[in-house]
Amino acid sequence: MNSVANRVLRVALPLIVLAAVIGIWQLVTTLAPSFFFPTATRIGDAIADLYFSGPPEHFFLSDAFFSEVVPSLARLFSGWALGALVGIILGFVVGLLPRVAGYVDPVLQFLRSVPPPVIIPLYLILFGIGDEMKVLFIATGVLWPVLLNTIDGVRNVPTTQLDTAQAFKIRVPDRLLHVVLPAALPKIFAGLTIGVAVAIVVMVLSEMFAATNGIGYMLLQGQRGFRFPDMWGEVVLLGIIGFLFNTLLLFVEHRVLKWHRQSKGTI
Repeated sequence: MNSVANRVLRVALPLIVLAAVIGIWQLVTTLAPSFFFPTATRIGDAIADLYFSGPPEHFFLSDAFFSEVVPSLARLFSGWALGALVGIILGFVVGLLPRVAGYVDPVLQFLRSVPPPVIIPLYLILFGIGDEMKVLFIATGVLWPVLLNTIDGVRNVPTTQLDTAQAFKIRVPDRLLHVVLPAALPKIFAGLTIGVAVAIVVMVLSEMFAATNGIGYMLLQGQRGFRFPDMWGEVVLLGIIGFLFNTLLLFVEHRVLKWHRQSKGTI
């Protein structure tokens, strides 16, 4: 009975906190009206009018949802997946080959220290203003947390596991798949989770600089047109997308790393 109550409380508390934050925002903006900070109800109405005022046969999704939100989601997922794939592959190479790591580590440390906004002009010159540029720009931002966490995970595989695999003459591909990868997965998932937040930030940035659609573009247009309910609505929508993406990733991590928690004695 206690376990059921704990689970209910674990689910209810975040919702209560969220409701409290929304309620406080509504109360403060109602008692102290500001042109720049609309009430929560006005922000909610703006989101509904923009994206959820379509016909029932389209699940109430408006044309703006398909022309603005869907392209952003496609860029977000494509860039995140590409950056994650490249980061994991390079992370395994660098993590498994110390000599290679010695050569490339200074370059990696230099490149990851370059702020993403600085390289937007370069990407515009190389790839134009189309979706290709935006996807590659997002992938570049996601690459670093995934790469560095993968390197860390691969380097910290217990030597006893590697020695045992070598003693039993397990083939290198099987050793990578069944020994190194499972041991590195907790760190890899940590990098993927950080990459979600980075991908959303970089996606908005790319759509602000060079785009004719997307959530970032709409956010900028709302700001320039002094439509602050619309602008705040885009901010809230980005938060919802990040929350759902992160929740989905945590669900996958929970399933994949169930063995890891059991080995540590946790649920």
